[in-house]
Parts: sequence; structure tokens; C-alpha cells
Amino acid sequence: MNKRQSPPGIEEDKQEWLEAIENIYDAYGSSGVNHILESLSSWRSQNQIKASSLSVNTAYLNTIPLAEQPAYPGDLELEQRIENILRWNAMAMVLQGQDSGAGVGGHIATYASAATMMEVGFNHFFRKRSENYGGDLVILQPHAAPGVYARSWVEGELNDERMQNYRRELHVDGGLASYPHPRSMPDFWQVANASMGLSTPTAIYQARFAKYLENRGLKPKLGGKVWCFIGDGETDEPEVLGTINIASRENLDNLILVVNCNLQRLDGPVRGNGKIIQELEASFTGSGWNVIKVIWGGGWDKLLEQDRNGSLRRRMEECVDGDYQRYSVLPGERQREHWVDGNPELEHMMESLTDEEVKQIKRGGQDAKKIFAAFHRATRSDGKPTVILVKTVKGDGMIGAQGSNAVHQKKNFDAKQRLAIARNLGIPLDNEAIKQAQYYKPSETSPEIQYLKARRQELGGPLPERLSKCEKIVPPPLANFDSLTKSDSNRSQSTTMSLVRILSILLRDKSLKKYIVPIVPDEARTFGLEALFKIAGIFSLQGQQYTPVDVDTLVAYREAEDGQILQEGICETGALASFLAAGTAYSIHGLPMIPFYFFYSIFGFQRVGDMIWTCGDMMCRGFLIGGTAGRTTLNGEGIQHQDGHSQLIAKTFPDLKSYDPAFAYELVVIVREGIHRMYELQENIFYYITAYNENYEMPSMPEKEDTQEGILAGAYHYQSTRSEESSQVHLLGSGSIMQQVLAAKEKLEAMDLEVSVWSVTSYNELYREAEECDRHNRLYPFDTEKVPYLQNLFAKTNGVYVAASDYMKALPNSISPWMPESFLILGTDGYGLSESRPDLREYFEISADYICHAALVGLFRNEELSAAELKKKLKTLDIDPDKVNPMNR
Repeated sequence: MNKRQSPPGIEEDKQEWLEAIENIYDAYGSSGVNHILESLSSWRSQNQIKASSLSVNTAYLNTIPLAEQPAYPGDLELEQRIENILRWNAMAMVLQGQDSGAGVGGHIATYASAATMMEVGFNHFFRKRSENYGGDLVILQPHAAPGVYARSWVEGELNDERMQNYRRELHVDGGLASYPHPRSMPDFWQVANASMGLSTPTAIYQARFAKYLENRGLKPKLGGKVWCFIGDGETDEPEVLGTINIASRENLDNLILVVNCNLQRLDGPVRGNGKIIQELEASFTGSGWNVIKVIWGGGWDKLLEQDRNGSLRRRMEECVDGDYQRYSVLPGERQREHWVDGNPELEHMMESLTDEEVKQIKRGGQDAKKIFAAFHRATRSDGKPTVILVKTVKGDGMIGAQGSNAVHQKKNFDAKQRLAIARNLGIPLDNEAIKQAQYYKPSETSPEIQYLKARRQELGGPLPERLSKCEKIVPPPLANFDSLTKSDSNRSQSTTMSLVRILSILLRDKSLKKYIVPIVPDEARTFGLEALFKIAGIFSLQGQQYTPVDVDTLVAYREAEDGQILQEGICETGALASFLAAGTAYSIHGLPMIPFYFFYSIFGFQRVGDMIWTCGDMMCRGFLIGGTAGRTTLNGEGIQHQDGHSQLIAKTFPDLKSYDPAFAYELVVIVREGIHRMYELQENIFYYITAYNENYEMPSMPEKEDTQEGILAGAYHYQSTRSEESSQVHLLGSGSIMQQVLAAKEKLEAMDLEVSVWSVTSYNELYREAEECDRHNRLYPFDTEKVPYLQNLFAKTNGVYVAASDYMKALPNSISPWMPESFLILGTDGYGLSESRPDLREYFEISADYICHAALVGLFRNEELSAAELKKKLKTLDIDPDKVNPMNR
């Protein structure tokens, strides 16, 4: 028998089952039907019966049928008037920008499609943090920002001057940022949201971090949702669908993702030949989410009730998104033709509607009742995250542009179009005011303003609002770190292990241990963090429902519901999103959490630089630890692992303090200063520290008064043959390459040369301070010139200066303008190689011999060595001038 052929006599049994299912639906609703179907699916699985075909899609209909739709609690007519006012003002912001000739741009179409769902949220769901409620975090579509500004202005939270200066942030009266940027508007936007795809992992890990804080007893369990609105085209970004599994795995029922399915990308349809809503439904259902579809407005309810034979439903399934986009621009008569498509039953069904009614019939995303039903159900989810797939029209109401492929770029309308749109929205301005795209605000005593403010008052007050008050934290005293600042000649360790020991000390500090958040992307053992497993525990909402294989060891893998470590698996995006959530907890939760994120240094900025940029925008605080740093120190790993450029990329982040320390005591000074500045002074900065896996003896911190100042400034004198003033050679070392510098010092001293060694902890800090001095001197030519720290540092020295690090030459080269003339630079330009550490250093020309070679050549150029002396000394070094240039390999 053919597999697709029905067994004899089965039809009668099937009909009985269908009738039984209908009876269950009538008695128990959809939950009863799902219970039966899940039981049948379980039986089939247990009996190893493979489904011949399996679809996780439901019909192309609203998930919530009319019978289950709750009553709408608001005044629909009044809310529509308010929405129309906001639509006009949002559009007017962009139009005024165009009329001014400033060319600052702006977008109208996204808010036009999202206005209804946003208004339902603001009027009935988005609740502010209070003593009795944890607060909702609302992340809105970036291109819908004008609508949010329009609402805040009508509400009285934004003044007239700022509204007049949309996308004009430098205006003397203040302006408004293009998109949600907390750095630009630190009292308004909570979450940065402009780079496509990043808002989804941000929302997921913010929701998870809220659970983390609750489980650790740092935040009361008072509720609170994370609402995130994204576009359907945005879901093609791998950061979106690539991160949704963790939300269901962690049972994040405090997360609601709303996808604005207006079916259009920036250039054309998202899925012209398919259905993006069905595709996303399958993806999210398969990932364990609750899925709610809002496709059809209430105008379709009566037609669907009449659809006894399913003709309309079948037609809805047959049409693809390209068709639906076209329907949004066609007149009613043409739409009717496409819907009917020669079907007499559909033709009869749609005779009850005029052509104008066919044209005006709404999609689900433009129907407040349908939106409310979906939001209402989503807020009552238990144990699962929820995604709401809302079908809308891009540019809804934009006469002449609605639904067109070019609507995203539509930034202007002529006078006639402006009048038509304003009159359609019922805006009571005179014609001249409309042509000038003037804003409209009803009087304070008007029903619209009174209603809008009353709804927000009931939900806790105006939103968005960003707060930044939290407890101040003082770093532990330096004496607590004596084991790291005083030499232990019997123990060699890496700077990575030194950082782990610092972390262990912080985790024992009574005043701040609860605020420490260690984060690793499945590399804890690589960095030596496994000792913390048993002490701090790995956070898991499910706890540990098994006995770990290493239960009897000192470093057992311990998961716990109140665990402190965030073990993110092999997911740099997720780990960085957790860092962002922890580093912004001071603002979002009022808690001064201190994240330490350990990662392969090459898999930081290079892999998730966009999210690190978001950290800067959101004024995130914490420590990024680039472990296994250095192109030659991480031996054997090769091209994709060996980092020689992350410090260069770090330079591009204005609020990031980046350091490349060589010694444990330098790390202590930097971490203490970081805690002091970020959590005591509460500065909006964060830190990047590169740490290496090479073991060597860690010296005691020099007793000079200016050592700590120099460490933080970026460089200080470490040691000399006699003194820095008498030295002929000055060697600048950083990170693990300091060991090569110290070895070079000994070799040069054996050649009867006096040498000084300078520890450079941050070329980036040195560059920024010097550049700031230059800027001041340029802008204030008649003032006493400021002298850069770097020039003061070497003011009393002479000779040759050689810088060597495990990073590209461009890093030390950044300070060249302020260095003495004889400045030579060695670095690791080129791709990494799978090789031993000594061979890599010889290959990249940063070994002790190459450092000596550079110094000798510099002395020769300065005429401090004769040619004969140079040749004699070079014979003692292992140098091959004919070797391949690493940049050319």
C-alpha cells in the first residue's frame, strides 16, 4: 500500500475522532484540544511511530479567536484620537527636519506601522518600577523613535525646544537623538537600540539577569517584564534567531518579544514568495516559545464566521506576503478581485462589503482590540517566553507611500499630501500650519491629555525614563592584595591567574562580594576559573538535577539556582549581552553589579564589537578581560586565536579604559582604580584588560610614590642599570613581552651599556592624555602650554628608545609624536602561526635578541656606536635579516 494512501475503513474512524475533538473544544477550549494532542504525540513517540509529515505551524489566523478575546478596558475612540495626534507629530518631526534644509533625515513609516501596538502598550501594559513592582523594560524599534518623542512631548516630558531639534543634538536648546541612545539622552532612553539584531539578545539576557538577581536575593520578586519590539526583516540577523533557545531553556516568562511584521525590509518584501509570520512561528515554536499571531483585524471576524467550508481560510493560506503587500496599495475593487480569484463562494461572501470597506479593513496590528488580547495573554505566560507576531502595513496612513517598496526612505511630502494626511488623521490645524508641518498638542484640560496622563499615572508614571542612582562602593584597601603586590620568588604565575586571584579576593570581601558577576563563555578552565565553581556556583534557573562527574574533586562543576557565575557556553554574543545586563544593572535595577567577563581576547572586539559599542552607548560599567592575549604568547593556536590587535580596536571606544599590564601589582592597581571610578565616583566608563597565559615570577610593587600614578597614566620607570638619566638605552615593555625586554636589558648590560626599563601599561591612555594636551594648546594658543605626561616622563632622559609588545606596531606608534626622536618600535604585525612561543617571538621579531638589535642600530644611527662596534655586538645576537617579513607571509 502506498504510504500516502489511507488504510481501508479509516475515514469513518477519523470522522469520529474529529467530532470528538470538536466536542472537547466546545467544552474546554483550545487548552483542552492541546492537552489531547500532546498526549497523542507522546504516545506516538513512545511507540516509535514516525510522523509521515509534521508541521509546527498553525493556520494563517489569529491565535486568539474572537470567543477568547477579552473585553477592551479603554476608551477606543479617545485612544484613536490620541494615536492620530501622535502619528501626525511623529511625521511632523521628520518633515520639519527636511524643511529646515539640515538634511538630518528621519523615518516615518516604521512608527506608522507600529503606532497602534505601541499605544496599547503605553496605555495598558508598560508599567514603571515602583516599591511594589519590579518595573518593565521597554525596548522599542529604533526607527519608531519619533513616535516615542511625540508621546513624551504631548505628555509634557519633553519641551518644545527639544522637539524642534530632532536629530540636532548639538543645538544650544538641546535636541533629540535619532534613535534610542542613552548616552545622548541619559535621563530618557534605558536601552540603546539602533544596530539591527542586537535588541533581541539584549532583551533576552536582560530578562535572564533579572531572574539571576531575584534568585540571588538581590532583587525582590515583584514582577516586571522585558518588552522588545523588532521588525520582521531584522529577524534575518543571526543574533536574533541564534539566541532565542536560551530564553525557553531558562524559562524566561518575563520576556515578551513583539515582531512588527509589516512584511517589508528597507528595499522590498521580507519574504515575497512566502510568509514571514509562518516562518517565524515555526522557528519560535520549535525553540519552545509561546507564539501568538495577530494577523487579522476585527473586520475579518464576521467573514471568517461565514466561512463554513474554509474557502476564505484557504485563500488566506494561498496568498504570499508579496500579494499581501500589494493588497495594501490597491484600491478596494482590485483587492476584491484578488481575494475572490474566481471563487463564487468568496465572491458571495464579500458582497456584504463595499469597495471602500474592503480597502479599509484592517490588519491585526492596526486593531487595538486584537493587540490588547495578545498583550494580555502574553503577560500571563507561565514558564515560557512569548513572541507576538503582529501583521501590519508599513507606512500605514502615509497617503501615496503606504506599502510601497520605497516607503522606508520616504522623508517628505508635498503640501497637498500633508493636507490629505492631516485631514485623514483629524488634526485641527489650519492649512498653513499643516503645510509647515507644525506640531499639534491639545490643551491640558482636553479629554485627550487628561486620558493619556491618567493611563500613565495608573501604570506608575511616564516612560521612557532612565534612572542612575545606586549604592556607592569603595574598593578594598591595597593591603588586602599583599599576596599579589609583594613578590613570591617561589611562585610563577601568569597575569591571567593573577586576575583570578584578584577576583577571589573580591569574592571574599564582605562589602562587595555579592555584587561581583564572573562571566565566562565556556572557557573557565582555560582561564583558571574552575576553582570558583564550588565557591560561587554556576547560575542555573533549574539548579543541578544531576550529580556531576567530578563531584568528589575540589573543582566540582556546581550549578545552583543562586549561583554567582554566568557560564554562557560557546556564545560570545550571549556572554557580552550578560556583561551588558550586569554592567547596566545600576541603572535598570538600582544595583551596582560588577561584571568581570573573561574571554579569548581575539573573540572580543573582533567578534562582538558592535555589542561592546552598545555598552558604551548604554554607559555600561565593568571589566572586560581579554585572556590568552598576545600574538606570540598564546603559542600553538594559530591564525584565528592569536590576538595582536584588540588593544588597537579598544582605542576606538571613547569611554573604554584599556590596559596591557605585565605584573600582578599593576593589575591590582588598575582593578582597584576601576572599582573606585565606576562604583564609588560612578563614572560612566568601563575597562578592557589584556591578560596572558605565560607564567613568570611576579615582582613586588616598587616603593616609589609615583608608581601607582604611572600605572594608571599608562607608563612608569621600572628599573635601571644605574638611573634613567644615565641610561643610553630605554626599553618600553608591556604584557608578557616585558620578560623579553628584561632579558634584553641583561644582554645589553653585558655589552657595557646602561639600560632603563619602562613599563607601559596603556599606550591608549598615554595617547589620549597627550592628544588632550595638544588640543588644549591648539585651542588656547595664548595660555601656558600643557605638557603631556609622556614628555614629562622622559624629560630628563637621552639615548635610544625601543618599544616592544605582543601587539601591532601601530599601538606604540600612536605615541610617537610625543616621544624623543630616536624611537624604534617592534610588534606583531601579520597573521598568527601554530608554533612554539620562542619561535613565534623570533618570527615576529620581538624576542630579546631583536630588541637588543633595535637598540644597537638606534645607537649606531645616533653615532653613539661605530660601525665596527655595531658589527661586533651584532655577532652575539641570533638575527636573520633575510628572513621573511611576517606581514608578507
